[in-house]
Amino acid sequence: MHSSIPSLGRVMVFLAAALASASFAIPEDWGEEGVQYGQLGTDVTLSCPGAHASSAVRWRRAGAAALPEGSVIQQGSLVLPSASPALGGAYSCHGEDGSLLHSVSLRLGHLPGVPFVSCRASDYENFSCSWTSSVETFLPTRYITTYRKKSLTGEEKRRNKNGHVGLCVQDPSRPGTCTVHRSEFWSSYRLNITEVNPLGFSYRLLDVTMQAIIKPDPPEGLVVEPIPLAPRRLHVSWKYPSSWPKEPHFQLRFRLQYRPVIHRSWSVVETVNLSEVITDAFAGLEHVVQVSAKDFLDAGNWSEWSAEARATPVRDGSDPLEKMAVLVSLGIFAFFILTAVLVITILIWLRMRKHGKDKTKPSFLVAATHLKALPSELGCRVGNGEEMWGREYGAWGRSVSPVSPLTPCPLSLQKLRSCSEPWPIPAPCTRLPTRGT
Repeated sequence: MHSSIPSLGRVMVFLAAALASASFAIPEDWGEEGVQYGQLGTDVTLSCPGAHASSAVRWRRAGAAALPEGSVIQQGSLVLPSASPALGGAYSCHGEDGSLLHSVSLRLGHLPGVPFVSCRASDYENFSCSWTSSVETFLPTRYITTYRKKSLTGEEKRRNKNGHVGLCVQDPSRPGTCTVHRSEFWSSYRLNITEVNPLGFSYRLLDVTMQAIIKPDPPEGLVVEPIPLAPRRLHVSWKYPSSWPKEPHFQLRFRLQYRPVIHRSWSVVETVNLSEVITDAFAGLEHVVQVSAKDFLDAGNWSEWSAEARATPVRDGSDPLEKMAVLVSLGIFAFFILTAVLVITILIWLRMRKHGKDKTKPSFLVAATHLKALPSELGCRVGNGEEMWGREYGAWGRSVSPVSPLTPCPLSLQKLRSCSEPWPIPAPCTRLPTRGT
């Protein structure tokens, strides 16, 4: 119960109080004639309307030889102190001659508690609220259910200076619920649920925003079917709940949960479609499937799960999509292998081609290359009609046999220059002594 109540709230509370007071004055309004209600734990007084003030009155309790312990008769009325549940029952008062003056049935209970209230909208045009009592009163109870719109436009405020108060309609076939029809999705409402019984009343005020309480009904028409030649697949389809208007601006999204019957853990898939293919089912095992719905823009809450549907994937055959996936994988692997072989072949061919060009160089280029490799100092000798030369050091000397210090001059050198002629190098040739000298 709120500590501060707007003026309209006070009016509604006073209305409930008036109804409760009327109930106290006319017990017959509760449908039980000759019944008096009392609060447990308090003193309860039973009056005898037919008795005279000067005459003696006797009280009796049906089914008992004596009155309850501690009871007192005061001026013809029976007072039961600190009434307990055991004191309920039928009582009667009699005159001195034993004639029946009045009979009453006593029912004991508690004052109403603040009810627990919750609201939900199964669509964007209506919302309903349900409640339960917070106290077991043991007495007949009624509920007064009203609402008013909180956010009013300027025109609405002019037309309804005191605020528009409407009736949250109760459905006799659904006790403990009421519905507000033609509500506005972007508006806020204040609900007043007042619980009334013959002893008093209590109420709860609840502010409601449509976006926060939207909760669709579960989807309908759930069907699960195995897919031929696909042992790990199940096709699942369903329909919108009949209570949700099919408007393009208010769509639903769905979540699917499924598992083999022999397992406990669920697999969950979300979708915006009205069908889905389960691709990781267990072949040959029965599966249980459920689906729930929620506003497409994620407003409110998920619906309750739909009724279960069951199906078993086929046992025989192979999955054509799995075969295709294997073939695609093999094709990609073969492509990379062939590409690698082709690259290696091209590299080997280029290397062999380069070596072939080196072998076909002109002879004069070879001679020029050898000249560059000659040592810096050379010694030459002519013996036995031949012009000979010997090495002292250098790269050329490493190519001459170490057995003989004298080696015939290369033909290329003989053609180019005689050893008797001066060489244009820092260390000129020296004439070596012959063997005879």
